[in-house]
Amino acid sequence: MTHDENLHGFATRAIHAGQEFDPTTGAVIPPVHFSTTYAQDGIGNLRGGYEYARGGNPTRDALQTQLASLEGGRFALSFASGLAAEDALLRAVLRPGDRVLMGNDVYGGTHRLVRRIFGPWGIELTTLELGDLEAAREALETLQPRVLWLETPSNPLMKITDITALAELAHAAGAIVVVDNTFATPYLQQPLVLGADVVVHSTTKYLGGHSDVLGGAIVTNDDELADQVRFHQFAAGAVSGPMDAWLTTRGIKTLAVRMRQHSANAQAIAESLVGHAAVARVYYPGLVDHPGHDLAARQMRGFGGMLSLELAGGASAARRFAESLRVFSLAESLGGVESLVNYPSEMTHASVRGTELEVSDAIVRLSVGIEEVDDLLADVRQALTALA
Repeated sequence: MTHDENLHGFATRAIHAGQEFDPTTGAVIPPVHFSTTYAQDGIGNLRGGYEYARGGNPTRDALQTQLASLEGGRFALSFASGLAAEDALLRAVLRPGDRVLMGNDVYGGTHRLVRRIFGPWGIELTTLELGDLEAAREALETLQPRVLWLETPSNPLMKITDITALAELAHAAGAIVVVDNTFATPYLQQPLVLGADVVVHSTTKYLGGHSDVLGGAIVTNDDELADQVRFHQFAAGAVSGPMDAWLTTRGIKTLAVRMRQHSANAQAIAESLVGHAAVARVYYPGLVDHPGHDLAARQMRGFGGMLSLELAGGASAARRFAESLRVFSLAESLGGVESLVNYPSEMTHASVRGTELEVSDAIVRLSVGIEEVDDLLADVRQALTALA
């Protein structure tokens, strides 16, 4: 992008960053480059730097330009999945004996990756309630972790953590600050601007936005760190394929308008659940009584499309509610245009049962889509009525 284009608003950059028209035909949508290898103008004389698809692909590069622009970063790398991105990042920065300090409510797959894959290789893991800044300060000073891992809003309890405050504390202790921005997306929150060193995404979710493409990404302003992760990506090979990159780029072009509707629908549903006899608690940062509401209002420009609720009738009620929804589909994942319901304790967070991150079996998580809000509200009401 040119300097002037970098000054454009979010929605404009989402559509145009990395998306220059094809110089040969003038096609407004750049072609998808499927080639795995590239002809060289003499040995070592590469055209545009392209040699082999694992090392570089024009379609993937276009997506990376788009991602970096939206997160306010200089470097972005696109991976085959969110966990592949996390794995490459952690292998790049961790050595045996290092420690990761992580929030006590995060995606179960992230916790599993560090505990069960990196743990046997000598990486220590500590989880903490990161909303308590004094406890975080003490842990950072005492444990001297190599990485502080934040997820805000968290999965599935929608905890909000103060990125700026924690980044200052972590940097004073010599830690790298990583923020999983999957739930918020760069439209609602930009962690690099708030002091984080690295942003990670499961692009499968809101960025792709249509439940039809798997992917992950990291974004950073640190050139040395970017080089380290890029080497691991190239050497281990967990790159996104060209069609996956293209589908993700296509999804991102509507991210701004989708996130506005996701947020509006989720707000309406959260408010409708408050005070219902069958609902013990609603977890949504857009509610004024949410513990992180004020912080979220400062740190984000909207509250997102994710919410969780605790059913007063416990596990049996939670299961019945999840299985009674009709517009919401019972399925893993989140962030698509369609609404999904998930039962974390046996689905996305089954891997953390028996740990300090175990999710109550009375909790149901909703990924609120962009359907007509009246249809979603009616569906939630009928499912709650089924509990009577």
